[in-house]
Amino acid sequence: MPYIKKPYFIHRPIPIYSFLIKKLGVSMRESQRMIDRARVYQDGLAIVEKNEVVQGKIEIVVYQPNPRGLKPLFEEDDFAIFNKPSGVLVHPTSRKCDYSLLDEILHLYGACAHVVHRLDKETSGLIIVAKNRPAEVSLKRLFEERKVQKSYLALVRGKLIDSMMIDAPLLNNQSYGKLKQRMFVDPKGKPSQTKIIPLKYFSKDDLSLIEAFPLTGRQHQIRAHLFHVKHPILGDPIYGVDVKVTQDYLDGVLSPEERVTFMGASRLMLHAHKLSFEYKSKKYRFQCGVGNLFNP
Repeated sequence: MPYIKKPYFIHRPIPIYSFLIKKLGVSMRESQRMIDRARVYQDGLAIVEKNEVVQGKIEIVVYQPNPRGLKPLFEEDDFAIFNKPSGVLVHPTSRKCDYSLLDEILHLYGACAHVVHRLDKETSGLIIVAKNRPAEVSLKRLFEERKVQKSYLALVRGKLIDSMMIDAPLLNNQSYGKLKQRMFVDPKGKPSQTKIIPLKYFSKDDLSLIEAFPLTGRQHQIRAHLFHVKHPILGDPIYGVDVKVTQDYLDGVLSPEERVTFMGASRLMLHAHKLSFEYKSKKYRFQCGVGNLFNP
């Protein structure tokens, strides 16, 4: 398993947060997060106070990389660009997660490296990894200031002829009783805009290949917006299928054959296609296709 308990021996009394900062090189915030998430133990009990003074043997739950050989498409001193496969988490969501992109990142660059932005498990494509803390801060600021241009390829149901701007506020779903979508259109939601450009129509399957430009950065934005305009993405297990099917998918009991039957594809047909930004007075533009994936 990627998470293991690693033993340490502390010779002199020291506040636990101070030990974590000095020994592991983490920040004060990260040390607090480790304690809050019950990742530091002594005598079999989780340490709950950051100021607790410790001495002797302790155990720290750490992430042990389990790389599978995924290499970056591009890298410089401060950052790297990966093409994340569909079905791979960026970060482990629990201690039972066998593999995520984090395995490759820690293996290649160490604990100081972090992903700069989000990409859903089901979505494939370009993602930026900062190799150090200053680079992470600078690159995240570019996203916050909307200075990073992104576009996605998607295969959607139905015929799309004209370009459109989907301007519909998205609200985070707080109850999954009847509605399984993470985000849904609601007047009380946050402003959200996605530009859609049709590229090709496949009349035999009644599918359209489109390019999507998210002008805001809401979670599941492209998926929720395309579902809202009645052109859900092919293979989406959450937006555009029956609630029971979604629940089976979330519970991990939906077979690959059933997924193709109910969702039309074995994966979400959404790919992070292009990234462009300026960093340290240098302009970068990346493009990553998906071969024949979108040629049914």
